[in-house]
Amino acid sequence: MANSSKTKRAIPDIRKLPKKSPYRNYYFALAAIASLSLMGWYYSNFVMNAAEVVSISKLVDTAVEGEYKEIIDSTDKVEIIFDDSDKNVKAIKPEGTSFYELLEQKGIDEETRNSLEEVTSKRSTGITVGDVISMILLVGALGLGYMMVRNMNANGGKLMNFGQSKARLLFGKKTGVKFDDVAGIDDVKEELVEVVDFLKNPKKYHKLGARIPRGILLVGSPGTGKTLLAKAVAGEAGVPFFHTSGAEFEEMLVGAGASRVRDLFGKAKKTAPCIIFIDEIDAVAKKRGTVLHSGNGEQTLNQILVEMDGLEERENVIVLGATNRSDVLDPAILRPGRFDRTVVVHTPDSKGREEILNIYTKNKVMEEGVDLKALAKKTVGFTGADLENVLNEAAIMAAAAGAKAISDAHVKEAYLKVRMGRKKSDNRHEDDFKRVAYHEAGHAIAAYFTELSDPVEKVSILSRGMSGGVTVYAPKEDKYLTTRGKMKANLANAVGGKLAEEIFLGDMSTGASGDIRQATQTAKAMVQQYGMSEELGFVKYGNLEDASFLGYQYGGDKDFSEQTAREIDQAVKGLIDEAMAHTRKILEENKPKVEKLVAVLLEKEEVDGPEFEALMEG
Repeated sequence: MANSSKTKRAIPDIRKLPKKSPYRNYYFALAAIASLSLMGWYYSNFVMNAAEVVSISKLVDTAVEGEYKEIIDSTDKVEIIFDDSDKNVKAIKPEGTSFYELLEQKGIDEETRNSLEEVTSKRSTGITVGDVISMILLVGALGLGYMMVRNMNANGGKLMNFGQSKARLLFGKKTGVKFDDVAGIDDVKEELVEVVDFLKNPKKYHKLGARIPRGILLVGSPGTGKTLLAKAVAGEAGVPFFHTSGAEFEEMLVGAGASRVRDLFGKAKKTAPCIIFIDEIDAVAKKRGTVLHSGNGEQTLNQILVEMDGLEERENVIVLGATNRSDVLDPAILRPGRFDRTVVVHTPDSKGREEILNIYTKNKVMEEGVDLKALAKKTVGFTGADLENVLNEAAIMAAAAGAKAISDAHVKEAYLKVRMGRKKSDNRHEDDFKRVAYHEAGHAIAAYFTELSDPVEKVSILSRGMSGGVTVYAPKEDKYLTTRGKMKANLANAVGGKLAEEIFLGDMSTGASGDIRQATQTAKAMVQQYGMSEELGFVKYGNLEDASFLGYQYGGDKDFSEQTAREIDQAVKGLIDEAMAHTRKILEENKPKVEKLVAVLLEKEEVDGPEFEALMEG
């Protein structure tokens, strides 16, 4: 019983507990202080100092005109004060930028900048009633702020700015890129000249009732210069340039992406006229309601759709988007009023590649006699980024060798390195070298005697990349369409190495694995994608995402029966068997030429195109 009574006395009487939390009044006080502090700040900044909010560009123009009382350069804004307070204007500054730096970025001459800086230094030091109220009340609000920050730091740190855009802001002239720096895609530049002209002279278009495209989508393979074009537009127009990517809108926190979109477009409206460039926009603009895009990502896309063409007017803010997957974009973002115009940025032709090479050699020390025109002709399918990489590799090779300038030999070796891989030192057995020599000779001679084949540029038995030897073909000219005859020639070339090993060495090796893959992909593309099979007719079988003759990639759904699948397999095998019969006949009829080429390869390890031609003609 004693223990029982002690237990009862240890339990407090609920009726005697305080009905209110001891911290309740403290919380109410902090909330009241925070509210009054906000009111004081609003009174000080908006009531006492009422001023029209304008863009940075307009404020700088007003400052240069010079008819005002003073300029106040604050942490987050710049104000121009007139004798008539109704004329006062202010603009939000980019974070971490002084007014003097803004003048420099806008191209104002040094004398004018210095005179404006002298005026700016005479800022008012008077303290308003609102300032006093704000400072007094802010001290009381520090306690609440401290607890909030400590709480947020304990939960991961950067929660205060999760909804802010991560876009980088550059003034147009600071992008350092003009249209003269972009070569090989002149037709694309012509479409973007209109955008630059509108940003410089909007009244010319408004007078005729014209509306510039609100959004322009740049579509092209990686490395074709989409980002470079966007920077060039900003550089030519001389306007602010917000650069971000689709992935930067994504966040694990729900609603963060939509918040960042709102923040980005809000900043853009304050700095108009300006350009927003969203690279890899397909990361946030995939089709809604599909496996490609669902859940929280749809909120981000919906907010982009609203901002680009919602109820609010958005003047002089142009959105440039870039993607290499336009097929996955949501149809709503491609309609007029959002991305009005789609500009395809294609790979450059031979003339364009030469222009690009000339641009990238401006900052490099080149020897006389480097044949850039020849390099441009044989780099079919190369993008601007690929060409820049070739010249950069050539410069690295020249520097590593202690050369004073980049030679033609450096450029040729860099081209082979980028296309086929780095040349490796070989410690292979003599039998392996002999087998590789016959293998590569089979490819080269099959190409030489097959109509429609590309000319042979180099035959090598040295290891490059993942291959034990290489045969490099150089197309005579750019072609955007490929015929069935050309694809059959590619099949004949692909099987030449395997057949040469069988005919001259009596057996084949694992070195033909890449050839088997290439031949199979080419034959499948002919049958399934391009309707080049006489047995199966002009019908597409399966959803092949890409079946370019330069690189085949397969995927998608099977939409045909098992019987059709067997017929496809038979047709694919038939094409390869036909190519093997053709190439076998060539190699058997030209055995002396094969043996001659093999002997030279074993002696010199590499044979260039002209020497190969001479061997075949002799």
